[in-house]
Order: sequence, then C-alpha cells, then structure tokens
Amino acid sequence: MRQDDRVAFDRALHRARVSAYAPGEFVGQESFMTAGEIRALAVQAGVGPRVKVLDLCCGIAGPGRFITRELGCAYLGLDASASALAIARERAGDLPCRFAIGHVPPLPAGSFDVVLLLETMLAFEDKDALVREIAAALRPGGRLAFTLEEGPPLTTAEQDVMPHADTVWLTTLDAIAASLDRAGLVVTWQEDHSDAHRAMAQALGNAFTADAEDITAQIGRRALDELLAAHRLWIDWLGDGRVRKLALVAELA
Repeated sequence: MRQDDRVAFDRALHRARVSAYAPGEFVGQESFMTAGEIRALAVQAGVGPRVKVLDLCCGIAGPGRFITRELGCAYLGLDASASALAIARERAGDLPCRFAIGHVPPLPAGSFDVVLLLETMLAFEDKDALVREIAAALRPGGRLAFTLEEGPPLTTAEQDVMPHADTVWLTTLDAIAASLDRAGLVVTWQEDHSDAHRAMAQALGNAFTADAEDITAQIGRRALDELLAAHRLWIDWLGDGRVRKLALVAELA
C-alpha cells in the first residue's frame, strides 16, 4: 500500500493516535505535536481573525483546522496529496478553510501574513530555496512559524536504517539560521520540544504496537513495521541528543 493513500492510513491509525495523546491534545495532527504546542506556535506567530495564513504541506490539516477554529484566520492549506486534502475538506465542515493541491516549491500566488510549516522542514533537501520562496510569499512584517528537526545530516549508516530516508534531510540550527538570514527573516521566538516529542513518539509507538493486529489488517505489516522502526529511531535520537525538536517563529524584516 502506498503511503500517500492517506484515507487508509488515517483510518488505520486513528484509534491508536487518539489513545496516545492526553485528553484534548489530539486534533487530527499526523505528528508528535500536541494541540497546546500547535496553539502556542500559532499565537506566537500572531494568528488571529483576518490574518492570512498559508499552511504548507498541510496533509489532512488537523492543526490548520484547529487554529482556524480556535483563533480565527483566513486559512489556505496546500499539499501534494489529493487523498489528504479530501479528508481535510470533509472535516473542515463549515470552517472558513480553503485547500489547494500542489507541490512545494513553488508557493501559491499572493501575499500572506503567516506561513506555517509544521513537522515537514526535514522533507526538503534544499532549504535555502524553500526559505527564499516563503520569504517572497510573506508581506513585510510577515512571519514564518515552523518546527525543525535539528541535527547534522544523516550518515550513510543512519540512512540505511531509516525508512524513507530520502525524505529525511536534517539540518543544524546554524544552517537554518543562515538560510533565514539570507532571505531577510529574523528569528523572534524559539522553544525546545525535544523531551516532550520523545515522550510522544514513545506513546504513539506503544499505541501502534497495541493496535498492531487491526492496523496490519488495514495497511499491511510492512507499512506498520516501517512506522514502528521510524518511531524507534526518533525515540533514540531525541533521547540521546542526536536530534532536537524546535519550534520557531521568524519575521520578515
């Protein structure tokens, strides 16, 4: 089964995801972030009524729908997966959310107050090009709110054991700061979520294992094994400091 069949994956993993998070902290996210972390990052970025928000690689847009409901904004979610956006549109209901299919970069035409990039910075090899595109889409004073898997690039040995390693492009904080600086963006807020995300990865891994029979019946054993292998690596790397998980806001000068 292909990983971009998000309907099947969402259905198969939903029960385990709900059980892994503390009450009220699961809002449809496909990541280690909690609802509290999502809201705090959005608040730091100035999301609110009439604020134009572009959510890159939004997936099924759990965080986007959540901040639209909680804080109010003019929301546009962009993702390359048609199946993910079908879920997002259905679950948005009457919320004032819009969605568009597309690969990043390029970005949609227009000027935005806030660009969100949650849990997907690591998927972009050329972060310089991505940051330049984001800066060009922001109005003066606009903000980029993002999460960062911070650490040196994967070694060959690490690539060999990480499922889908071609989508895992780690970078150091110094390197991303330099990319931001070249694009005219200045970091105004930063928070370390490494310990919390290690605990969340462990809770999700335990929940997937407990529900393994049902998950396997829906998406196959190989997909589950890859999911669990990736979670074990994140648990180890976040635990020993190989990777840090950071949330940041950068403002366009």
